[in-house]
Amino acid sequence: MAGPVQSIERAAAILRLLAQGSGRLGLGEVAASLGLAKGTAHGILRTLQSVDFVEQDRATGKYQLGAALLHLGTSYLDINELRSRSLNWADALAARSGEAVRLGVPLEGKVLIVHHVFRPDDTFQTLDVGSLLPLHASALGKVLLAFGATPVEPLLEAEPETYTRHTLVSPQALNQALGEIREAGWAAAVQETVMGEADIAAPIRGQGGLVVGAVGVSGTVERVCDSKGRPQPSLVGLTRDAARAISRDLGAARW
Repeated sequence: MAGPVQSIERAAAILRLLAQGSGRLGLGEVAASLGLAKGTAHGILRTLQSVDFVEQDRATGKYQLGAALLHLGTSYLDINELRSRSLNWADALAARSGEAVRLGVPLEGKVLIVHHVFRPDDTFQTLDVGSLLPLHASALGKVLLAFGATPVEPLLEAEPETYTRHTLVSPQALNQALGEIREAGWAAAVQETVMGEADIAAPIRGQGGLVVGAVGVSGTVERVCDSKGRPQPSLVGLTRDAARAISRDLGAARW
């Protein structure tokens, strides 16, 4: 039988090292900690960086775990436990709000819809499971950005796409909005992806309090918002209650 592949063992050791402590280390620190030549450590780091398992801070040159690896760490929860734990609460939220309910998780710079409950009426609706939403122009995405479930830097560096005149695309406007979301505990997107549509979302937390997804309601502006275009407080309350309930089922402590 073939023995272990040394380069893979070294790559795994680097990932474990970055996962400890502050999680941000310079090339010399990585090489010294693992007894590797700097050239060897640099080659492995560059390879890990090319597949988004590692990211390098432009200002300091230090390395940290990348978004792709962090997503792999929660993918089992996303697909299995997160969805199964959310089913009853999502159904209840749709029934109480009268609006469609969607559950989203981060995936490669987008929001992946992993569960969708139709609005409880007889109108024609299309299933959104498997579809991708923009992070910066949806309430689900804003929640994931604001609470650290996915990094905001790559989005800003790529110049966010403008969907409507209400879409937040400037770094200053988006960062301000994310700060307000963290303070309020929920997010809204009113006509930011499609004119006439609005959505509200709140974070879902797993064990340890980390945000692993978001749940939200969506519908027309006339139903989701008041006459001044502000999200209905009753819908905000129902959405946050559902998010808390799902989080408790996932083992999150009170926050």
